Amino acid sequence: MESKQLNPDLALLGERILGRWADIRREVRSVMEQNDIHKIEGMPYEEHRERVFKSLQLLVDKGVTQHGFPKEVGGSGSPGASLSTFEELVFADPSLQIKYGVQWGLFGSAILYLGTDYHHEKFLPGAVDLTTPGAFAMSETGHGSDVASLGTTATYDPETQEFIIHTPDRHSWKDWLGNAAKHGQAAVVFAQLITDGENQGVHAFYVPIRKGKKFLPGIGGEDDGLKGGLNGIDNGRLHFTNVRIPRENLLNRYADVSVDGTYSSSIESKGRRFFTQLGALVQGRVSLTGAVTNAQKLALTIAIRYGNERRQFPGVDGEEVKLMDYQRHQRRLLPLLAETYAQVFLHQELLDKFHEVFNGTNDTDETRSDLETVAAAAKAIGTWNAQKTIQEAREACGGQGFLAENRLVGLRADLDVYVTFEGDNNVMLQLVAKRLLTDYSNAFKSPDFSTLASYVAEQVGQSAINRGGLRGLAQNITDFGSTARSVDYVKEEEHQHQLLVDRVHTEVARIANKMKAAGKDKVKQAELFNRHQNDLINVATAHAELIMWEAFTSALKTINHDDTRQLLTWLRDLYGFTLLEKNLDWFMINGRLTSQRAEAITDYIDDRLLPRLKPYASDLVDAFELTEPLIRSSLAFGAEQSRRDSTKESMVDA
Repeated sequence: MESKQLNPDLALLGERILGRWADIRREVRSVMEQNDIHKIEGMPYEEHRERVFKSLQLLVDKGVTQHGFPKEVGGSGSPGASLSTFEELVFADPSLQIKYGVQWGLFGSAILYLGTDYHHEKFLPGAVDLTTPGAFAMSETGHGSDVASLGTTATYDPETQEFIIHTPDRHSWKDWLGNAAKHGQAAVVFAQLITDGENQGVHAFYVPIRKGKKFLPGIGGEDDGLKGGLNGIDNGRLHFTNVRIPRENLLNRYADVSVDGTYSSSIESKGRRFFTQLGALVQGRVSLTGAVTNAQKLALTIAIRYGNERRQFPGVDGEEVKLMDYQRHQRRLLPLLAETYAQVFLHQELLDKFHEVFNGTNDTDETRSDLETVAAAAKAIGTWNAQKTIQEAREACGGQGFLAENRLVGLRADLDVYVTFEGDNNVMLQLVAKRLLTDYSNAFKSPDFSTLASYVAEQVGQSAINRGGLRGLAQNITDFGSTARSVDYVKEEEHQHQLLVDRVHTEVARIANKMKAAGKDKVKQAELFNRHQNDLINVATAHAELIMWEAFTSALKTINHDDTRQLLTWLRDLYGFTLLEKNLDWFMINGRLTSQRAEAITDYIDDRLLPRLKPYASDLVDAFELTEPLIRSSLAFGAEQSRRDSTKESMVDA
């Protein structure tokens, strides 16, 4: 049952995990290790806010905040480096990370990507050097994820050449804005642009909101106060009463209003214009995926190291057994570790794509669309995975995990809201499902199962595919009667891929067939879309899991050290088998797996993969290269062993 002893190259693996911007990540980690900017659990939120703001200024002084901006304003013009910086800050304090994201990922980036030279010269320097702390005023109390329906208006007055920013009702207050309650001096405000009596849809405007500590005339707001997490951020609400701003404060990269009020845009379609402006800000979803993946690394490092020291209940030899020697403990943590590695590699691909789009080296409609779809899928599944992983890690550490000093409960509280900001995850997955349906309908005018096999075969691109029809593939392969032989088919890389792809495309075809009954009747289309919302979420989730598996598999091909590649292959197989096991009902109902092969999947996880991986669990978390100042939990650095050693010494002395 036990495989040969491996000697993985942890330095090589660590470098591969850090990825393309490893030097930037190490630089940020060094700043965090050498400076007192970490979260202090239990600190009153007013003090926490001031600590975070001072820490933000320290990051500016250390030169680690400007990477995403042009060289003319002190940056390095590297979008990927900027997001890498953001992602690492979760180790210091998630509030500091999000405060960074508000200032440079939202406020500053909106000016950069939605503005033109005038705005870059006038407003960007203050955003970059933090002399102008800013808010990103998009969400409203009554229009959270429905940005197109925002109530705030920006009405152009040609006589004064000004826009009038106005909040018509309480539903339309800007809500949950970082920097709004205390520190913000300006905001990028999203509002319905009205000129010549016509509403041209949502656009972005630069609006000063404070002078010092006082709101400017016509601007009001409230402090959100104490929250369930992220209390180092001064979230608040803003509202506007006929606030006038110069015409030039419209961030007009994609649309403009002339002196006489004439509206013009380089993008003719209102819908496409709207999504183009929002698409320019996709980095929030990209960076959150990296942030929560880092949080998962932290939680699993604590839990797995503790599990390799903590002993409970005597074994057959009378000695207490390590938690990690219990199969159930392995089942709790090792699949989450495999999932985290898959997420690491998917995020690296996503970050590469983001960097190439936003530095202009590969910026096309197609690449932007792909980026938005993958970012939505990765953000949704990643933030949910993080909550699941941190909670399981907390429980795996027992009562010690519930102590604030050991970080897990605070980390979970801080990351709770990640699942809903930058877009509610269910909304994100619906966007992904719509893209899958669009791609399918573009491929087939009349989608049905008779066309599915060739479509799947083309997408998978593997010669092992049964091109005569994937739906009958499982029945065409003989089960041999033993676990070892019946699982041989599934454990092959191409067959794992085939099953995961088949599930996605079969469900896309199924939903498409149901949706086509509406024809061009928009009312019927809406009814059917609502009827099948749960199916859409499920297929989008399956798609996200598939692309994570594919990213992990692609990463294996970049590992040139045999033992390291073998270890990661086992880990990839654990991720793939866990996905299959989780969805055995689908594979069996749809005839992809027989009951015998389904049972063999669980047996293979328990009898082969977990025993192979358990001896290397510590190696796999050590490869994350997290130092004690980054982890700051005694559970990961021998606290349990120290207590045991102390107990033994006391017994000897007695």
